Amino acid sequence: MEFTQKQSTQMISALLFLTVITQALYTALYVAANDVPRQWLWGLEGLVFVLLAAVAGSALVQAEKYTLGFSAIFASAILNVVQVGIGLTQFGPFHEAAKAVDGIAPAAGSVVALSFFVYNAAKILLGISALVFGTALSQIGSKILGRLTVVLGFVAIVTNTIVMMFGRIEAVPSGATGVIATLLLAVCLFKLRSED
Repeated sequence: MEFTQKQSTQMISALLFLTVITQALYTALYVAANDVPRQWLWGLEGLVFVLLAAVAGSALVQAEKYTLGFSAIFASAILNVVQVGIGLTQFGPFHEAAKAVDGIAPAAGSVVALSFFVYNAAKILLGISALVFGTALSQIGSKILGRLTVVLGFVAIVTNTIVMMFGRIEAVPSGATGVIATLLLAVCLFKLRSED
């Protein structure tokens, strides 16, 4: 099965939209009912990231331009697979061990910190991709959308870098800026596919 560059770009856009939906749903469940099992949602998100890595890798090797943008999406998808895997396989056992054994809580906390470090690194990559595709879109037509995507991509890079450097800081909305940049990136890709 072979996809053209336009088809791959369209699929990447759709998969990025799906990641925004799953992350919004996860956040809503977390805020509304923290005790609701979310393993099925993480599993779905993991599948979406695996598909995104495959399609973005295909688009990258076909690309005559925007290679930095496609490579950043590919690398972010791989990191997100790792991040979801850490959450699915490590959070539960370390949480249970921390409840049962004194002194394990710092180790459990370090697993959560690692997961968020990987999450923030993936958001930085999506911010880089937003810069690339936002700039491209602003040059071929949709100046407002393109420039907005560039700004939000830059903000996502800065906020997620701060959180990677200094740990989770509640006052720095790194996840939210990354999700918004991802949404705008998906729209830019859809528009670029239409206008190219």
